[in-house]
Amino acid sequence: MTFLRELLAVILGVFISFMIMFFVFVAIGSVLSSSFTDDEKVLVKNNSVLVLKLEDVIKDYAPKTDDPFAMILGLEEDKMGLNKILNAIDNAKYDDKILGISIESLMIQGGMGQIQEIRDKLFEFKESGKFITAYADVYEQRNFYLSSVADSIYVNPVGMIDFRGLSGEVLFFKDFQEKYGMKMEVIRHGKYKSAVEPFIANEMSAENREQTEAFLNSIWSEMVEDMEESRKIEASEINHIADELMARTPDLAIENRMISGKLYKDQYIKVLKRLGGLEENRKLYSVTLKNYINSGKGRIITNASDKIAVIYAQGEIIYGKGNENNIGPELIIESLKKARKSKDIKAIVLRVNSPGGSALASDIIWREIEITKKDKPVVVSMGNLAASGGYYISCNADKIVADPTTITGSIGVFGMVPNISEFTERIGINAEQVGTNKRSLNYSLFEPMTDDFYKVTKEGIEEVYSTFVTKVADGRNMTFEEVDSIAQGRVWTGKQALENGLVDELGGLEDAIDLAASLVNIDEYRLRNYPNYKKELKDMFSGPFASVKQQILIDEIGEENVKIYKQIQQFGDWKGIQTRLPFLLEIK
Repeated sequence: MTFLRELLAVILGVFISFMIMFFVFVAIGSVLSSSFTDDEKVLVKNNSVLVLKLEDVIKDYAPKTDDPFAMILGLEEDKMGLNKILNAIDNAKYDDKILGISIESLMIQGGMGQIQEIRDKLFEFKESGKFITAYADVYEQRNFYLSSVADSIYVNPVGMIDFRGLSGEVLFFKDFQEKYGMKMEVIRHGKYKSAVEPFIANEMSAENREQTEAFLNSIWSEMVEDMEESRKIEASEINHIADELMARTPDLAIENRMISGKLYKDQYIKVLKRLGGLEENRKLYSVTLKNYINSGKGRIITNASDKIAVIYAQGEIIYGKGNENNIGPELIIESLKKARKSKDIKAIVLRVNSPGGSALASDIIWREIEITKKDKPVVVSMGNLAASGGYYISCNADKIVADPTTITGSIGVFGMVPNISEFTERIGINAEQVGTNKRSLNYSLFEPMTDDFYKVTKEGIEEVYSTFVTKVADGRNMTFEEVDSIAQGRVWTGKQALENGLVDELGGLEDAIDLAASLVNIDEYRLRNYPNYKKELKDMFSGPFASVKQQILIDEIGEENVKIYKQIQQFGDWKGIQTRLPFLLEIK
């Protein structure tokens, strides 16, 4: 009887499992079939205003997920692709159903390079004669910078404008390490290579402060220059307004011509009607940017047969395959090979948005670009970041185009390994190793770093630095000494990089694509985006649980604390010699 009961239990368990799988697959089919009809669901009506909220994370490239579990559980990341945003604004210029654009962002989850490219595209939109206006309950600086392109800017009567200039903050962990006996052992080349500075000091070095002030001032001057043109206010006056916080209230902002007026949302709707030429009793429709993109307006329709490949390299550079959030040699090489072998693809644009990472992975990608450009021209477009390893994979392109606010350069190298020997000594743990040869013993985080290990690692760092500088010199037609003088890990903005020879032109992704087309003498073309991000089954299962874990962390300790947690966790993932942005700095 016991055997029969157990047998029935097993059969019942198998039956229930099959039923659960059946319903899961039915749900997957339902979700997937509905995703194919997204374009049909969104109907853009006549007399519509295109509303830009930009509340989702902006990525240079944000293809739809192929993870059915993420879709079913509602865990797909809220994201928008910069390429589709720019295309949608372009399409709106000629769309008779769109009366104008209303910018209604509160917090923009994008970098300065991306924001500047969107702003430039909005400036082009104004050539159509259609209006752009802006409204927010509160303006933070990046949102105000974007909104300043509008013909008129409005704020809630009890809202505020945070306009004070840029600043940056770096966390330092030296005292924390000494207190708990857990530290990071550091070897570096480059006096500006300060990614490791938080672990060896309690405050910014003079070199780090110098470069930080320089690139912050460069980005700020770019913002001020753009606002000077659109708001018709002298740059000196804009800086005075920031210095004295003379836009902190709606009345002060109006008095100093930073905004056009203060309105409640219902009053703002009336302004939109008036700008659209509608009588007060007429219905005004609106369509969000995301829905406008889903209606099919995120693509540029063309019958051209020639193609330009746009390969997106976004995220940290890691050794391995890579994915939508990290650059891996496997995916990038696969994309370069496909573009190189396609007869229809005439030129390649590599869009780089990366703080760098693994020196080995960066060099592997560099080599594939070297092979590719023998067959087809390669133009690099730099986004928010193209620093250190991000510059390494860019330096040998035929042409480099950077946004003026791009953070690039950082030609330097470092290595960093954890060490908890002091901590383990305090709690009574001792580690012993036995080996066969003089140097057969591995580095141990339970033992102090030896002089021999430091010496060998330092030699490796110096060798990588020399290789990095040599490859930049070859790619940019400069001498080793010329590159070394602007290297040493120093960070530059795109505008500064143009002046010192690290980039060829200033501009966004579309400018880089136009340049690539001109190199092969084609006027009409289609774009082919790479890589193809296809998840394996194990990744499909891990993705949703990772999203749940992150959301739990945010709920428990807050989003700002999660950023700090992930920043510290990130250091433990840095394996091998690193060509990486010299510090983790949040610009506010």
